[in-house]
Amino acid sequence: MFTNSTKSPHSPIRAAIIDLDGTMLDTIPDFHVAINRMRAEFDLAAITQEAIALMVGKGSENLIRSVLAQDFDAAGVEHRIGEAMDAYQRHYLDINGQHSTPYIDVEAGLKAMRAQGLRLACVTNKPLAFALPLLAQKGLAPYFEIVYGGDSFPRKKPDPMPLLQVCSDFGLKPHEVVAIGDSSNDAEAARAAGCYVLTVPYGYNHGRSIHETDSDGIVESLLQAATLIQTHNHSAH
Repeated sequence: MFTNSTKSPHSPIRAAIIDLDGTMLDTIPDFHVAINRMRAEFDLAAITQEAIALMVGKGSENLIRSVLAQDFDAAGVEHRIGEAMDAYQRHYLDINGQHSTPYIDVEAGLKAMRAQGLRLACVTNKPLAFALPLLAQKGLAPYFEIVYGGDSFPRKKPDPMPLLQVCSDFGLKPHEVVAIGDSSNDAEAARAAGCYVLTVPYGYNHGRSIHETDSDGIVESLLQAATLIQTHNHSAH
């Protein structure tokens, strides 16, 4: 059951906003290939998937700045960021989705949510040009009415702007919407927007335990999230 006492337990949830990287898909292997191809162009040594997992989640530019900061000072990063971003984006688009895999029960969870009549949106900090083909390639695109990327608005998660736009698009109040993600970015954005938030424990979260994140519950899968939402909605009627 949802634990957030700031919202009425009698208000049903009508939509879910779901994160992409670390929530629906394990995309670290894609990042790993693209980043190390970019690093090779700069004659830099390869870095590990474990190192990359600590850097993802706050958008592509933040990721590449963090990658460059492994080898350069602030001035060195600034000098190279444009060229590095171009190289990274070229390599990422070339391999997008080839090395990534869905987490367990992702599609089953999306099907269960749609069967309940929930409207679904995907909000990710990944650039839209990466997110749309990735969702299509993995067969997940048909579940979502709306997809917003990290470059869709002037501000990205943890700012509430993208989540509030989804609420507006759906014509719903924030307390009728739940956000589901793997990191503090997702939880902070949801809290600021006034949405419920559920977190999954298997994602990236900048190297920190998801148990440190303020959410309405930790779910082992999107299928478990669908069950929790259904239970909440039954008690709300």
